[in-house]
This record gives sequence, C-alpha cells and structure tokens, in this order.
Amino acid sequence: MLAPHGIPGHLVGFVEALRKRGISVGPSETVDAGRVLSVLDLLDREAVREGLACSLLRRPTHRGVFDALFDLWFPVASGTRDSGQIDTALPRTEGGDVDIDALRELLVDLLSDDSAEAAELTQMLAAQMVEELGQYKSSNGPSFSAYQALRDVAPDTLLRKILDGLLGRADDTPDRPTDDYESEVAKRTAAQRITDLRKMVESETRRRSAEKLGRERVASYGVPKLAEEVDFLRASDTEMAALRRNVTPLARLLASRLAVRRSRSRHGSIDLRRTLRKSMSTGGIPIDLVERKPRRARPELVVLCDVSGSVAGFSNFTLLLVHALREQFSRVRIFAFIDSTDEVTRFFDSGSDLGAAMSRIIRESDLVTYDGHSDYGHALTTFDEKYAHAVTSRSSVLILGDARTNYREPKLPALAHIVSVAKHAYWLNPEPKSQWGSGDSAAKVYADVIAMHECRSAQQLATVVSRLLPV
Repeated sequence: MLAPHGIPGHLVGFVEALRKRGISVGPSETVDAGRVLSVLDLLDREAVREGLACSLLRRPTHRGVFDALFDLWFPVASGTRDSGQIDTALPRTEGGDVDIDALRELLVDLLSDDSAEAAELTQMLAAQMVEELGQYKSSNGPSFSAYQALRDVAPDTLLRKILDGLLGRADDTPDRPTDDYESEVAKRTAAQRITDLRKMVESETRRRSAEKLGRERVASYGVPKLAEEVDFLRASDTEMAALRRNVTPLARLLASRLAVRRSRSRHGSIDLRRTLRKSMSTGGIPIDLVERKPRRARPELVVLCDVSGSVAGFSNFTLLLVHALREQFSRVRIFAFIDSTDEVTRFFDSGSDLGAAMSRIIRESDLVTYDGHSDYGHALTTFDEKYAHAVTSRSSVLILGDARTNYREPKLPALAHIVSVAKHAYWLNPEPKSQWGSGDSAAKVYADVIAMHECRSAQQLATVVSRLLPV
C-alpha cells in the first residue's frame, strides 16, 4: 500500500481512471473517499477497497470495473509474489517442467477445501501460474497472458472433481446419497470457485502487465466495460447476464423520467393566440392565461422484434426493458418475427418468468414459414395483413432488428402503411451506423421510410428510449 502522504494524489488519479471508464464520480464523492481513507488502516487492503467502493460508487453494476481498476491503482504486491511461509511452488516433473496433471489435482484439492488457508494458498498458486505458465516473450520483453496461464490447466474441466470433493465423495467409493438441494448448492459453489480462480489469474496478469506497460495503458484494454456499454452483438454470456441484472435499475430510471415528462405535459402550455384574444376585453392586458389542452397520457406501445440468432441478445434485453416499463403505457402489445410474425404478448404477463418467456417464444410461436432465416419483408407483410388493427393513431411503434434481409425483398409498402397509421414509429438497430447498407443490410432503404436509430448498448438504448417514447 502507499504511504499516507502519497494518498491524495493517488486517489485523484484513481478517480480520474473511474471517470474515463464511464463511472460518474463527483467532487463530493472524492472528498468522502479522502475522509474514508483518513480513518482506515491503509495496510488493510480489503478494508480500503470496500471503503472506497462505498464512497465512490452509485450503482452495484459498476463494481466489476471498480475492482479491476482498484487492483491496478492499489496493487497487492510489486514484482513476483512472495508466498511467505506458505509453500506455493508448482509441482514439477523429473525434467523440471511444471507437472500439469499434478497441478490440476492440487487445484481440485484446494478448490474443494472451505478453509481460509486453502483460499490464501489458491491465490498464491494463481500468482505462480501467471509467473511460470502465463509468461511469454514479446518485442518489449517478458509479457503475461491469463489465457496462456490457464490454457493447459483447463479449470472448467475440473468441475466434476471439485463437486465430488465438496460432496465428500472419493473416486474409489460409491456415490454418497445427496438430496437435490445439496447437489445444486455444491454445483453452484464449484462453478463459482472456478470463476474465482479465473479472476485471480486475470487480476495477477493485469498487475504484472501494468508494472511493465503502465497502469493507464493496461486499464485501456484490460478492464472490462461497464454493463451498459457492452455491445449487444458482441456480448458474452456473462456480459448478457450482467445486462439482464441491469434491467431493473435502468427501467426505474427511465420510468421516473417518463413520469416527470407526463406530469409536466398534464399542465399544458400557454395558448398565446387565445390568451391575446381574451385580453382584448381587459384592455390588452393578459390577466387570464389560456392553456392548451394537455395531451392524453399513457400511450399505447406496439413492439416488433427480430428474435433470430444474430440479434437475439439485443431483442431479449429490450423486451425485458419494455416489460419493466409496461406500467408507463395504457397497453403494450409485443410481436416477434424471424421470417414470419406472431403475437407473443401472452408470454409477458405481470407474473411471468422472463427467461422462460423468451424460450417459449421460440418454441411455441409461429415465427418460421420458410427456412428460419430472417426475412424482414415477409415478416412486415405478415404483420400488416394479420395484425394491422393493433396499430392505431395512439400507438407508438418500436421495431427491433438489424435489418439484414438475407438479400430478400424488403417490402417497403407494408412498413410504410404501419408508419402512416401510427402516431410515432421508430426502428432501433443494434449494428453500427457505419455498417448500415453493407452486404444484405436494408437499413438505409428502411431508414427512408422510418426513423432509424443506432442502439448498440444499453446506454444508447436508454438514451433513445427516454428521448423518443411519448408521454
């Protein structure tokens, strides 16, 4: 840890790093963090971590980015980790190379052990793996790779052995009877410990790389993005899970914005022409102000979403967001399509499990007519023929998809009819705007008929939704 006299400038640098990664930290939070550090034991690294997290973070979804940056600005050690009195030497063959099989068995034993000593030994072992297995030569000298450190060990393949260890089963004994609850808990514990091992190796790799390249450079590529900044079309399963956890707070924020706008709209605005006409009876003095009739609140919302594989993650997240915002509208109707369209509103009632709803859409809905590849033209035509009555002059229509038609006819008249009837109509496209019109994309063709907006991340989606949706 840093000496106390070096803390103020170091803290400011850490705060600047948080801001660069999109975490909003104001002067008051920075002052609070300084006060927290003044009363903590600076040699207790985890206490410092938690104290700064409490004073600087506003959203729990930002914790992953915070922890990664904290490890760079407040490293656990310098250079090669000293194991102290704990022997963490990697097992070796007679030739002196690391014995991968023995290392795997050692990891199974450690990850099956609930003791604090095993946890400490695992952390030191992860550091040794980075030092000896993750190091490679580059043009700038020795570098480190978390992938290389874990490649031969393949910790994910150890899940079954760790599970047996947690349940007290040995390879040479029959399975000990366990109930379903105990087995499920053990499975989750084993999976979590493998994830924790990966995080230890990744954290150590960032620390060693930062010592060579500088923490600012490592922070630019080695720190994960905020959940709301992750690209929908490139998100991993883990990132999509984090996005889904972010739906509720994001929906709450958008709902409050819509509620404020609706409250203001109910009051109406001053009708200047009628006010001046009425002022003629009082000598031209506008004593009585005449307000315009306020707009009707809670519009209807109609959503058409492409649920094919290429944009399934984007549509999934957006539908979860729409479901969370359903109380802001008088009526919400949801239609899904691949090469044909079907209404799926029934899967999104107030008490439904949203994960199961998405599975049921694919399994039970009539979304495929031909080959199961996206056909926006046929899907839009099907909607216009079967469900045109769903769109009225009070409806706001949202179309979700990348507009990639597999070189099939886009059928613009069907879309034009939907847009002409609706009060508002918008297309949300998860692809970068620079790719619209490339290959089989009909985005530019559709953009001549309907307002199309780029929505590559949850952050962009929230901005577009809060700006476009009427009150």
